[in-house]
Amino acid sequence: MEQMLSRQEASEAVQDYGWRFLLGVLRTSVPVGSLAQAIGLAADAVAVCGDDADRHLRVDVRPDRAVFTLQSLDRAAVTAQDVELARRISATADESGFLTEPEIGTAAPRSVQLLEIAIDALDIAGIRPFWKAVLGYTDEAGAGGPEDPLVDPVGQGPAVWFQQMDRARPQRNRIHFDICVPHDEAPRRIETALAVGGRLLSATRAPAFWVLADLEGNEVCVTTWQGRDS
Repeated sequence: MEQMLSRQEASEAVQDYGWRFLLGVLRTSVPVGSLAQAIGLAADAVAVCGDDADRHLRVDVRPDRAVFTLQSLDRAAVTAQDVELARRISATADESGFLTEPEIGTAAPRSVQLLEIAIDALDIAGIRPFWKAVLGYTDEAGAGGPEDPLVDPVGQGPAVWFQQMDRARPQRNRIHFDICVPHDEAPRRIETALAVGGRLLSATRAPAFWVLADLEGNEVCVTTWQGRDS
């Protein structure tokens, strides 16, 4: 059985390799100059991961970057093996003259991140089957309860989770985005959003999440892995 890691353990274990822990996954990006280079890096990563590639590794290849994601798919969590695979992927990228990095404070369009959609509901068990059906989603590994999150079975769309409401709030948006960013990216991301007209509604749960809103009151949460263990 693979050892599951705490949020703190996972974050600290991969920090020096240029990866970041994002609420259940490890992620890094490798800037490249062509699609062929990205595919080559992906092939190298699969090779160094060996038999574990299919159960742990996902790769998004583009002409300008390859984005690597690691998670034990059987457990929907980060394990010690994922950390070892991150080390191997970073080493093989370095040997080829490339750098694994979270793209924080660089000229990159943005840092690595994870997008989730949150749906506020009075009756989560009542609406969850609808969203599961209409999106073509499935249960996350080990979490098939009537109020558990839903995930894209092919790993392309954002996860959907449900937040319990205590009363109807007709004047408030009922679906919002959660943008999970690296813990060391959150301050810059929030500052940038506020500088262009956003409002900070709440920081009482920071650094787990900050609640922001646009000029019309539509809300979004900027989240990190920190502050979730108490």
